[in-house]
Amino acid sequence: MTEKILTYDELDISLHDIYEQMGYQDETPDSSVVYEVSVMLSDIRRWLKPQMAFSVMRGVAETEENSLRLYPDSNTEGVIFRCGRIVTRQVRQAEAFCIFVCTAGAEYQELMERLTEEGDMVRLYIAHAIGSVIAERCADNMEQVLQRQIEKLSWRRTNRFSPGYCGWNVSEQRMLFPLFHGHTAGVTLTPSSLMMPIKSVSGIIGLGRDVKYLEYTCGLCDYKDCYKRRKKKNT
Repeated sequence: MTEKILTYDELDISLHDIYEQMGYQDETPDSSVVYEVSVMLSDIRRWLKPQMAFSVMRGVAETEENSLRLYPDSNTEGVIFRCGRIVTRQVRQAEAFCIFVCTAGAEYQELMERLTEEGDMVRLYIAHAIGSVIAERCADNMEQVLQRQIEKLSWRRTNRFSPGYCGWNVSEQRMLFPLFHGHTAGVTLTPSSLMMPIKSVSGIIGLGRDVKYLEYTCGLCDYKDCYKRRKKKNT
């Protein structure tokens, strides 16, 4: 298991990343929004503790069943994920799999809860946008650490895939999280299988000599309301 706590500066987040997440695309928001973003970032930098945790294990994509079977530890039967055709197809040549969880952290969750209690909808919206970028950049950082590890084997990696996307039911988070043996970077699941803190990302990555990383995978997915699809469509 690889675990790491990051700082805000290690995430390499740009203002453009945040404005794009807020829906401004290539435009700059008005001066009041720019000011609020600046003030919030100045505060966040002082205490933010985004975290990652990931582990590599054996597994096989069962394409006829549109499923993935992972073999944690000495489990000979494996754990079967009904991740669907899209995910299975993309990881079908993997020789092993990385399971991961990345989060903006408990401190960030506390910020969002405080803004909710205060009823400050503008700052809460900004916090949601920044938090989403933080979680994604933490996952990007995790992939960089993972890549350095698998390069020793001359392996490559696929895109990361998460329960709740690409036809993979979010309820299978409850099968994924036990595989971390408690090392979930402080992230827990609600009864409806959502993660807390809410600004968190989890999932799997296929690893091996013959796998491929695709720059843009939304053309493979039939989920019309995905936020990533909307983002790509508007750029």
